Amino acid sequence: MDRTPGTPMTAAEAKTAADQIIREAITPTAAVAATSFRDPAPTPAYGDTPPVAQPDSRTVPQWATGVAVASIGIGAGVTGIGCGAWLVLEGLSSITLAGVLAIAAPFVGVAAIATAIGAAVAKAASTTHIYQGTVIKRTEVSTTTTTRGMFSRTRNDING
Repeated sequence: MDRTPGTPMTAAEAKTAADQIIREAITPTAAVAATSFRDPAPTPAYGDTPPVAQPDSRTVPQWATGVAVASIGIGAGVTGIGCGAWLVLEGLSSITLAGVLAIAAPFVGVAAIATAIGAAVAKAASTTHIYQGTVIKRTEVSTTTTTRGMFSRTRNDING
């Protein structure tokens, strides 16, 4: 139906357009996917039923695929770290005393040399102080202890 835009419809044209709109709304445009399958083949009288191909048109969302791939990667990475830790600990558990001494000898030697150098420097840098004068030794010092408060605190007062 060719019409010029802006001109009014006649009653017959309006009825035809309305019927066409209703027909298009009622008619399904896409086939609905089946959610179940029933095999029409008869069941055999004895023995197993032969397999029947069942159509599968599932789609996996992209985010689910990404999560699955990431999970596999993380699992493989953690497994690698665990294997590495196991190897290190297995090696450490088989160390003998001779091996420990062989590994530690250079460090012990460096530490001994550093200690000797430090002692020599400290001895050379020390000065002896000689005090001159009268020395008074007090032996009559008395101590007073007071404890007070909910969270007790002991304070020693030295009088003398």
